[in-house]
Amino acid sequence: MAKRTREAMRKRRHIRVRKKLAGTAERPRLNVYRSLAQIYAQVIDDNAGHTLTSASTLDSEVKPRLEGLNKTEQAKIVGTVIGERAAAKGVKQVVFDRGGYRFHGRVKALAEAAREAGLEF
Repeated sequence: MAKRTREAMRKRRHIRVRKKLAGTAERPRLNVYRSLAQIYAQVIDDNAGHTLTSASTLDSEVKPRLEGLNKTEQAKIVGTVIGERAAAKGVKQVVFDRGGYRFHGRVKALAEAAREAGLEF
């Protein structure tokens, strides 16, 4: 039997978690995707099937603020931005979807910054 890759194991964990976790209009899902170089966050209403707001390290508004920072500090800025954008859309409570990643490092930094920006989860 072939050895599973780290990415394949993460996808299996994500599917397992997503069976039980869904975003609604009242409490959308805050989804996190982490690549080697970037981090992305989306606030998603699963009932309607659309993204309410998003932020990433590639956003034109965010990118100039990231120069000279390490990836964890960049994740904090993305978390702050997603929290502010969600608040502007009237979203106060979300369900946190860590995307199969451990709640550690960049994912944790993004979550804590989003909480400080006013999101509750």
